[in-house]
This record gives sequence, C-alpha cells and structure tokens, in this order.
Amino acid sequence: MDHETSTGHITRKAVLRAALAAGMAAPAVLMGVPALARTLTAGEAAPALTPACDDGDDPTPPQTEGPYFKPNSPRRTSLLEAGTPGVRLTVTGYVFGLACKPIPGVLLDFWQADTNGAYDNSGFRFRGHQFTDTRGAFALTTIVPGLYPGRTRHLHVKLQAPGRPVLTTQLYFPNEPRNNTDTIFDPRLLMTVRDAGGAREAAFDFVLNVPQDPGPGPTPSPTGTPGGTWAAGTAYRAGDTVTYGGPGYVCLQAHTAQAGWEPPNVPALWRVG
Repeated sequence: MDHETSTGHITRKAVLRAALAAGMAAPAVLMGVPALARTLTAGEAAPALTPACDDGDDPTPPQTEGPYFKPNSPRRTSLLEAGTPGVRLTVTGYVFGLACKPIPGVLLDFWQADTNGAYDNSGFRFRGHQFTDTRGAFALTTIVPGLYPGRTRHLHVKLQAPGRPVLTTQLYFPNEPRNNTDTIFDPRLLMTVRDAGGAREAAFDFVLNVPQDPGPGPTPSPTGTPGGTWAAGTAYRAGDTVTYGGPGYVCLQAHTAQAGWEPPNVPALWRVG
C-alpha cells in the first residue's frame, strides 16, 4: 500500500522509507518506533492487520492486467524519448515484504497509455522494466498518462520478487474525477502526488506477500533535545516549527513526536527551514 494515509499521518513504513532515502540503516531508524495504525476516514471499516508488518497494511492488492500488456519490454528506468509530449512524471518508492523490510532485486514491469490515452501495441513506447536496488528502491521517469473511455488515469505494473509469484496491479492519481466512476479503481492504490515546477512527482511503496523474519525489537533511543524546542510526546501539525541541536525545522506531516523521530532522523516529517 501507499506509504502514508490520506490524512497525512504516517505509517511505520514511512519512517523506514525516510531512513532509506537518507541512507540510514533500517534497524536504527526503527529503534523506539511503535507500530502505527492507519487513520480511518468516516465510514471506513478497519482493515485486517498484517501481523508481520503490524501497521495495518495488507500486501498491495492485485488488479486486472487489462488487454494491453506485452512481455519482453526493454530494461530501462526512463520511458521518455526525444520530443515525447506530455507532463513529466517521476514515480519513486520502495518494495517491502511482510515484515516491512525492503526487498532488493524485485522486477517491476511498467506499461501505460501515452498523453492521448493510446497504448503502443506494435512497439514498446511507454513500456519498460527495472529492478529494485540494494535498498529495495525503484524510480521511474515517464509522463502522466492520458485518459481513454471507461477508465480513470492509471499506470500498470507487474512485480516479482526473486523466486516468488508475480503481482499484477495498477497505480492511481488522487483527485481525478473519473476515480468516482471507474469500476476498477481502488483507493488503496493511490499514489502520493505533488506538482514540481510544471512536472509531477509521485511516490508509492509496494508490500509483497513475501515472508520475512521479524526485525529487531524496539530499543530505547535518546530522548534529549540538545539545545532545542522539539520534545517527544508533543502533537505537531504541518507548518509547526521547532529547533533541534541548533537548526530550525518545519513540520511536514501531522504526528505525535516520539523518541527516535528527532527532526534530523526523519526527513519525511521535518525539513530544515
């Protein structure tokens, strides 16, 4: 599933994702970080917990392959060609197993419509595969796909961890009018998307049904605030400012501070400012 909830509250994987992006060791960032339940919207039933992951996230749900998949796509991380029309889109994320550990070497095969909503069925435009790196990370450079009758805007992807079954699914864009009428649309597959100077940046973290040994148990971490105003146990809102160890930080997502989530450690929650 996506790495954050629709209300901006983060999951355990979001903290791990931030640590991986910052180059930190995964066990270190999870020290003292309890499991966080998903924040439910009105009328939403509580999802079944995934015991090994323990933050309310089931494996990423499968979806139909559709009629336009082609095998043997080229290996590449960019689907752009010279003069390709359309709004540039970068999709980044991580692939996790059931214990919220990243999985290296996962095959991701992407395909999509062009800006006019058409698929290339004779060649391999807007088709390509890649593998997650040693941190379980992937990055795709492409365009925002166009619309065609009966469907909302979406990306197709197949994932396969080494020696495991293939997951076929789709990724969606928030705030699309056709999300309300597309019978295939699944809100659990919404990417986090933001504008970036005329382009768009999206993020999505996959959870594969891959058994993993549980990670290390919680370990106490320092709670001191050396020369700063940040304090564990404080409920921060987006836009709040604190200081920690000298620099000032701006809160990016609403959360209640906990030991181990000091501003320098979790760029998903704080930025220097």
